[in-house]
Amino acid sequence: MATIAGSRRLRRTPFSDGVEAAGVKGYTVYNHMLLPTVFRSVVEDYHHLKSAVQVWDVAVERQVEIRGPDAGRLMQMLTPRDLRAMLPSMCYYVPMVDETGGMLNDPVAVMLDEDRYWVSIADSDLLYWIKGLAYGLRLDVLVDEPDVSPLAIQGPKADELAARVFGDAVRDLRFFRYGRFDFQGQQMVVARSGYSKQGGFEVYVEGTQNGMPLWNALMEAGRDLDVHAGCPNLIERIEGGLLSYGNDMNRDNTPHEAGLGRFCSTQTAIGCVGRDALLRVSKEGPVKQVRALRIEGDLPPCDRAWPIMDGQMQVGAVTSSARSPDFETNVAIGMVRMTHWDAKTDVDVVTQAGVFPAVVNETFWI
Repeated sequence: MATIAGSRRLRRTPFSDGVEAAGVKGYTVYNHMLLPTVFRSVVEDYHHLKSAVQVWDVAVERQVEIRGPDAGRLMQMLTPRDLRAMLPSMCYYVPMVDETGGMLNDPVAVMLDEDRYWVSIADSDLLYWIKGLAYGLRLDVLVDEPDVSPLAIQGPKADELAARVFGDAVRDLRFFRYGRFDFQGQQMVVARSGYSKQGGFEVYVEGTQNGMPLWNALMEAGRDLDVHAGCPNLIERIEGGLLSYGNDMNRDNTPHEAGLGRFCSTQTAIGCVGRDALLRVSKEGPVKQVRALRIEGDLPPCDRAWPIMDGQMQVGAVTSSARSPDFETNVAIGMVRMTHWDAKTDVDVVTQAGVFPAVVNETFWI
């Protein structure tokens, strides 16, 4: 099995020591950093995530900080979501697009103040796009990557674990809201959010030196809760329809094609780059869109796009797939043309190991 050679270009995280001590077995590269992919096994990690609580090193969700008098204007330029109702203490899921309406990223934006935001990015170099807009338009704003690294607490017992470390008030956080909570004299931003459907929190750890103290405190406080190191789980995220930028959508797709039209307010998102292009898509609708699929058979790993076929005609592509123990089928995410995206439509999926029958599912599984 080939290995990835380490270098300073492939950055460790503030939690890497804890990840290694927990016995990480696999990594991927995400935003030029190490992202764990498996600890015990993908299936064991999946069952544990659904039954207990895990601590995830998601420092790869790099932050782009935007601050200054024009911060709000620049934020609205980046996304077709109308941000006028956003207030400090809120997090917004904000698809970000280029001038053609193609998706550049699908981050979570955290509004820290009227003139200060963190943009918690998926896997793309969004920092350079934002800096380019700010410089090219001579906006009165500073754009940089701060020393902020998210750590996630996910699973059914996440509330109990977070309360033991940050106090019972953390339980009162609403979804996509955040508060500031004390940890060893440090004020940390804790949001009710995360890349799973099991519920939990993301802690925005300011200062690399604070990473391992928080990791160790969570592990110690959660011993009797069966806490384990974990990571975003391939099976669970597909079941829940959680999209992966670069896998399930990219710059060739509009937010509407990615099923994110509900986050687009193109009529009122005045100033958004790409707004004109998206107005047409919003009016006419997409011709292809993300769908859930069930695939039969013993599938290989989905490390490439698999054509979805109806006879000799390609009608889409499967972009993520995994075997679900709970639903006893291969669950998948695909981009499917409108002619074939209705539920219960039978198609074939062409993989590197052969052709397998599939059907468009009515919904995702969670």
